[in-house]
Amino acid sequence: MRYDIIFISYNEPNADKNFANLKARFPYAQRVDSVKGIHQAHIAGARKAFTKMFWVVDADAVVLDTFNFDHVVSEYDIENVHVWRSSNPINDLEYGYGGVKLLPRKLTLNMDITKPDMTTSISPLFKAMPEVSNITAFNVDAFNTWKSAFRECVKLSSKTIDRQDDTDTNYRLNVWCTRGIDRPFGREAIEGAVQGKQYGLENKDNNEALKMINDFNWLRERFGR
Repeated sequence: MRYDIIFISYNEPNADKNFANLKARFPYAQRVDSVKGIHQAHIAGARKAFTKMFWVVDADAVVLDTFNFDHVVSEYDIENVHVWRSSNPINDLEYGYGGVKLLPRKLTLNMDITKPDMTTSISPLFKAMPEVSNITAFNVDAFNTWKSAFRECVKLSSKTIDRQDDTDTNYRLNVWCTRGIDRPFGREAIEGAVQGKQYGLENKDNNEALKMINDFNWLRERFGR
């Protein structure tokens, strides 16, 4: 069985290159581009897919040669959101942030768009997959690096991600805020992480404020450069 692959992009500088590389290996991969709103972009991806599950690849994902999109879901797992691990090029963390996802199509079409975290708004069932699927190459310029770190650390510090383990969350948050300054755009990553942590703590009970992390125009203004 082969599930559809949907590549989702929104003005990422490396999107065209990453999609071309994905398409070279998997010619049936399709692209959703420039749909405003993370939830809305994934709903658009679900509409483009025809299989009951579909793969999602983020625009900054450099898919590893060892990853083959060959996982088949049993009927028992058909409503699970599956998330593979990715490798962070700045701080070397490996977890679901930026990883390839396998989503149930019907549930994605009807996801709760009011939650700040898109992945956990699809289904109460979640399966973390142990394999590393890609490098999340978000550090392509100052803004995209800052934006990625800010958004992730807002979610980590506010504990907005359902069913997260506090020990893992606190460890990841600390690593985001302290490691990798010597890597390309590492300074911007740490700056975004520290600011995101503070924003998440200040607004942990304010869902409207937390949802702002999905507004890229607001993020650009907050970055301010």
